[in-house]
Amino acid sequence: MKLDANVTILYPHLDLPQALAAAAADGFTAVECRTPYDHPPEMLAERLAELGLTCVQFNLPAGDWAAGERGNACLPGREAEVREGIETAIRYARIMGCPQLNCLAGLAPAGVDRAVLIETLATNLRHAAARLADAGIRLQLEAVNDRDNPGALIATTAAFEEVHARTGADNLYLQYDFFHMQVMQGDLMRTFARLQPLINHVQIADNPGRHEPGTGEINYGFIFSELRRLGYDRWIGCEYVPAGGVAEGLARWLPMAGYDRPA
Repeated sequence: MKLDANVTILYPHLDLPQALAAAAADGFTAVECRTPYDHPPEMLAERLAELGLTCVQFNLPAGDWAAGERGNACLPGREAEVREGIETAIRYARIMGCPQLNCLAGLAPAGVDRAVLIETLATNLRHAAARLADAGIRLQLEAVNDRDNPGALIATTAAFEEVHARTGADNLYLQYDFFHMQVMQGDLMRTFARLQPLINHVQIADNPGRHEPGTGEINYGFIFSELRRLGYDRWIGCEYVPAGGVAEGLARWLPMAGYDRPA
């Protein structure tokens, strides 16, 4: 198992190049971010190399974030925008050496039948999965809780499974976020074990508060032990809101998780 820093969440006061440097200073050797598209990919690739960092993943373009959108892949009439975003993401991923991209499905608009939204999402995912497979990049779909994201179309693992079955795509995986799944459904490790063949990436934060492991109700000592027992060897994204300083938080929870440094 390998830990990476979600620099968007861990260092929200810094722009992306500065956040990369902060993650390296805190001992991380790998990072993920919400989106890199405000900066030229060549500059980001150079920055990553200078800092000795691996870019693990980032999201496909997710619509107008400032206006409250949390993805556009489920929205009818936005297919051309989604496809253009896929091509942009592939270009960034190739230049930055990023092996996987995450899709945020989006929020269900009022008055639109859910079946229409699911079919729109499945159609876009089929296209994305094929294009990313051609580029040697894995596609992920994240389930996000609908308490913090009211109207989230994909809010549970059951919703992911429904869409995955509709796409018929081998190159589509579940991004399993323990925080979101604790909010929505609990039964974290049994669900993880059942879906493990479809899980390519996990993210961690505690609940309530979405702070670092050890600050809430989730037994992360057990979770890390079970991940090791189950042979999970992929990335674990630290996507939590630090309760204090990042370094201080790491010093508290890493030993509980069996780590001595966030590498």
